[in-house]
Amino acid sequence: MKQTRASGILLHPTSFPGPHGIGDLGDAAYRFIDFMKDAGMSLWQVLPLGPTGYGDSPYASFSSFAGNPLLVNLDKLVGTGDLDVADLAMVPDFPVEHVDYGWVQYWKVPLLKKAAKRFLVAAAKERKEDYQSFIKKHADWLDDYALFMAVKEHFDEKARKEGAGGAMWNNYWDTGIALKEPVAVRSWTQKLAEELEIKKVLQYFFFSQWHALRDYANNWGIEIIGDIPIFVAPDSVDVWANRDLFYLDETGMLTVVAGVPPDYFSATGQLWGNPLYNWEVMEENRFAWWIKRIKATLELVDIIRIDHFRGFAAYWEVPAGEPTAVKGKWVHAPGMKLFETIKKELGELPILAEDLGEITNDVHEMRDRFGFPGMKILQFAFDEGESGGINSDNIFLPHNHNRNSVVYSGTHDNDTTRGWYRSRNEREKDMIRRYLARDDNDIVWDFIRMAFASHSIFAIIPLQDILDLESFARMNTPSTLGGNWSWRYLPGLPNEWHSSRLKEMNMLYGRDQK
Repeated sequence: MKQTRASGILLHPTSFPGPHGIGDLGDAAYRFIDFMKDAGMSLWQVLPLGPTGYGDSPYASFSSFAGNPLLVNLDKLVGTGDLDVADLAMVPDFPVEHVDYGWVQYWKVPLLKKAAKRFLVAAAKERKEDYQSFIKKHADWLDDYALFMAVKEHFDEKARKEGAGGAMWNNYWDTGIALKEPVAVRSWTQKLAEELEIKKVLQYFFFSQWHALRDYANNWGIEIIGDIPIFVAPDSVDVWANRDLFYLDETGMLTVVAGVPPDYFSATGQLWGNPLYNWEVMEENRFAWWIKRIKATLELVDIIRIDHFRGFAAYWEVPAGEPTAVKGKWVHAPGMKLFETIKKELGELPILAEDLGEITNDVHEMRDRFGFPGMKILQFAFDEGESGGINSDNIFLPHNHNRNSVVYSGTHDNDTTRGWYRSRNEREKDMIRRYLARDDNDIVWDFIRMAFASHSIFAIIPLQDILDLESFARMNTPSTLGGNWSWRYLPGLPNEWHSSRLKEMNMLYGRDQK
């Protein structure tokens, strides 16, 4: 991991502009890397890259190891001969400022499958050999993933025809395949053989395009920060294929789920509903699944941000079926043993810790023992002190930042800085202006400057703030459904004006690309 001061941009690939309804790994991604290079930025942070389902959240992926096929660029498939130019002649009039996931799925997935089928029939020998090497290398997760997704599509279609809702593997699939019984696995593998192969080819497409883009970024000195959610989705191959690693009953139903206890913001807490790890079993296996997950992620990115890091010290366990998170309890997690084991297996870890929220001393101890940088969010810095003025001891104020940390103006879960500032009352705005010793005519870039000037070794700015956008560009509003994860920026942005301004700040505050 970089040991010198550096700066970066938070931007998920779905936000790239382009004609096919969703950002992908095509030309716009390469132009973004060029922009970063020109601006002196050397860190690109993305959200989890896995395939998404209900709610379109990258934090609720069908797999912790697979890539999202919707990120595959279709023009590049034309270039490799897997599609014809004519296949892209009739592109729908997609919205340009957001992703309509349903529309994109309807139009793009059939083209991806068509490309995969042609690849299997007509790809050149060299590509076929490369594909065989790929599926052999990734067989320990790819076989289960392909089967899970193919069977899932089969039963999802059956549920639609029958008008059934909630068609998850543990409540709608045939019992044999739901419980991954060997006879059923062999039967469904044979029955859906073509679909399984297509799923594998789509992963080959994703990995090929992603690695080419990552190599391009790395060649310009730009490292990619990836994201690992601590928990996995209940409707995922991770749970289906590893039932012994989670708290499930004999039918595959969850017995306890993850959440957050009641606090100042919510009298009933937050009921996330994620499966919880059976840490005793994981420890007996020397955390093999986690080691595999970390290794797989580091094949895609250079640095890992772990979401909800405090869950490795203790997590809030709620009995399954509870309507809220009130009746939960804190349960100890063996985070120290986990990271010691990972360190022995993989060496020093390029990990950033998302240490936000109500953090206890044991979380700080675990973070500091392994030298993981924590996070500082400028939007959290301006709470009032007891006297009604600024709380100068607030750990998120720049003068309190420690070097081993990463400062953000905001994250994917925050409003844009422009939208956030607009929602402050006049007393809070006055406090912010006094701290900055500036008026608020350029408040968003004042926050960017504040981040760059911070003691923190890394400064990461969402592209929405670099573009000085209002709340419409917010990526996610936690605890809400609909409209999240869909923002896209317009063609022609960011531009030279943005890069020159960032370049100057990088030079002034010692974050310019070395």
